Amino acid sequence: MIVNGSQQQNIDIADRAFQYGDGCFTTMAFRNGHLELFEAHIERLKWACRRLFIEFDKWSKLKDCILDSIKSSNEIVVKVMITRGSGGRGYHPEGAVNPRFIITHHPLPTHYSDWQRKGISVTTSPIELALQPLLAGIKHLNRLEQVLIKQALAKTPFDDAIVCDTRQQVVESSMGNLFWYNKDVWYTADLSGAGVEGVMRNLVLDVMQQIGQEVLIVKQGIHTLFSAQEIFVCNALMKLVPITSVFDHMIQKRVSYPIKHCTQLQQHVHQAIKLKAIKV
Repeated sequence: MIVNGSQQQNIDIADRAFQYGDGCFTTMAFRNGHLELFEAHIERLKWACRRLFIEFDKWSKLKDCILDSIKSSNEIVVKVMITRGSGGRGYHPEGAVNPRFIITHHPLPTHYSDWQRKGISVTTSPIELALQPLLAGIKHLNRLEQVLIKQALAKTPFDDAIVCDTRQQVVESSMGNLFWYNKDVWYTADLSGAGVEGVMRNLVLDVMQQIGQEVLIVKQGIHTLFSAQEIFVCNALMKLVPITSVFDHMIQKRVSYPIKHCTQLQQHVHQAIKLKAIKV
């Protein structure tokens, strides 16, 4: 673990990340000697810090530490957290004037390449996301909803779960952002009330614009997925993964999907990732 540039095994228990989940994070992939979408991840952290009013200013040091930390590594996940630091008692952050950054490395899941080729089977989650526009989009350190979603998913035979908000509108999956295709148009969820604005989601939107593919950001219920022609989920680690079937646990209904358009889009997305990767 690297904390503010130094290798260490311990961190102050008074850090507000532990006390209140007061901070943000991102996870990036280091594959084949290349750090993928590095600048996009840094920009996402900067955006989150602005939204949370965390006055972190050691961006050059953070970037250097990330790059230095992976020079002797193989394929790994690089997780970067920024916390407000230690200070204050109670919710008010008065006195927390020295934000921290934390870098950790983790194994890169090996099954993602199979998922990209074959697709996955998913269900709908009984857990709904609360609506909170002030936090919507941010990958903050308060992830209890996602913990509950994963616990519920673990009791099923499915690879992933589609999650709605408390208005029963589609938001995302337990792992990433959703896109669905119908009649020559791709759709993805409006994240103004809940969900995470993923780095890969933004790249996919850029790629679709570049290739002239129409895509709409919408607020729609779960029923829209059952009339879709294709669906995929994406994040920065597993990239673009087709969904081959969705099972609705409420009405006991299963719908299957081909992966033709998903496969075509994968090629464009993988090429865009290569162009934006940094060789280390």
